Amino acid sequence: MPSPLNNIVLIGMPGSGKSTVGVVLAKAAALAFVDTDLLIQSQAGDSLQSIVDNAGYEALRSVEEQVLCNLDVTGHVIATGGSAVYSERAMQHLKRNSVVVFLDIPLATVCQRIGDFSLRGISKRPEQTMEELFAERRALYTLYADLTVNGEHKTQDQVCEEILKKAC
Repeated sequence: MPSPLNNIVLIGMPGSGKSTVGVVLAKAAALAFVDTDLLIQSQAGDSLQSIVDNAGYEALRSVEEQVLCNLDVTGHVIATGGSAVYSERAMQHLKRNSVVVFLDIPLATVCQRIGDFSLRGISKRPEQTMEELFAERRALYTLYADLTVNGEHKTQDQVCEEILKKAC
């Protein structure tokens, strides 16, 4: 298990399993769980999609950076939003006392799991295709990850077991 001072931070595309695996992982590792998308919504008083619709994707990223940089927890599994990696400041803050795990799944699986992207509050430029977003983010996930777990064709329990084996 990670030491009680450390966190496990999950990064990856929407649909990669950060929130669902995070809950299972927290339970298995006897850690607390926090989903930063919920913190963002609580702080903004609005859904992620409403933030994007009303103020634009940059506004969502700004609130996300603020929430991540103000997060001061130990002994947690932290499920981040898919766009957390756009803030170098936030990622450096998280990496100070965390193992960062990239939940890697192929683009086809992202599309299958998410369905209608317009309902998910995804932080992307209006003209940006999912293929472009996937490629752009994948490079950032790889940059910040301490370890990568491929989630393709695995249950959330299998992904959780692999994280525990690799992170400890």
